[in-house]
Amino acid sequence: MVRPLASGQINRQSASSIRNIKSVVPLLDRVLVQRFKPETKTASGIFLPSSSNQTPLPEASVIAAGPGATDKDGKLVPTSVQPGDKVLLPSWGGNSIKVGEEEYLLIRDSEILAKINE
Repeated sequence: MVRPLASGQINRQSASSIRNIKSVVPLLDRVLVQRFKPETKTASGIFLPSSSNQTPLPEASVIAAGPGATDKDGKLVPTSVQPGDKVLLPSWGGNSIKVGEEEYLLIRDSEILAKINE
């Protein structure tokens, strides 16, 4: 939040006041996900270059899902995923949320490409 001071200077508070990701509740058809972190070294201890960490479609875990959105007839269409589901995401889109060192993504349900059933 940016507040002008009486002197004309700008006081910037921290970029995010979110202290716990469980306090973020997605609305409508939004889904809160956390991308899986790519491995940075092999089991034998060899460090992998960042170029080897690039997957064609990022995988993520669903943290929370909104109730859904209404269709043109006013009927509620629930989100297609639930907390704990593994999903494939596009390489773009969504809004990034950072809580401490962890990064999350708030994305529309319709932007999720697939659910991974294992």
